[in-house]
Amino acid sequence: MSVVPIRLFGDPVLRTRAAEVTDFGPELGRLIDDMFETMDRHNGAGLAATQIGVESRVFVFNCGGMRGHIVNPVWSAEGDDTQTGPEGCLSIPGIQASCTRAAIVTVSGVNRDGVPLHFTAEEIVARAIQHETDHLDGVLFLQRLDAGVRKGAMRAVRESEWFAAGVTSSDDPGAYPTTWVHEPESQTVRVAE
Repeated sequence: MSVVPIRLFGDPVLRTRAAEVTDFGPELGRLIDDMFETMDRHNGAGLAATQIGVESRVFVFNCGGMRGHIVNPVWSAEGDDTQTGPEGCLSIPGIQASCTRAAIVTVSGVNRDGVPLHFTAEEIVARAIQHETDHLDGVLFLQRLDAGVRKGAMRAVRESEWFAAGVTSSDDPGAYPTTWVHEPESQTVRVAE
């Protein structure tokens, strides 16, 4: 097992839809082990294969008391309830914002040996499933933010040390300072008297 550099915002692989996994040989097992090692090293709640430059539909997670991996994940929302809470991403270091996701999801896929998986998750695990599957579809959490928050988050990305330096991969994304992007302040229109 080894820790692999994390691809950062700006790397084209993060905007690419990953391919279905069809080979369940030892390479897949090594990939998953490396992903766990990398996620754990950076204290992540999850990590998608595209975040380490591999265009395969697999992610690992460790949050909400659950630890695992899902190959070829497909999820669906259970009901219309949503949850809004803080979200960040190892591929967008230091940027955190409030993001709305489905509150409860059911996910299906297979494990590294091709054995079917199917379970329902809520809270942080549901958030991780949605976030990581988005990665596999080439979607970043910034795209899920409300318009005003997204604008502030993009400004924070452009002003970040790593983006300004043109860094597209990092061995230590946690080394960058954290910026919490809040709702934009409402603007008061003053009427002349």
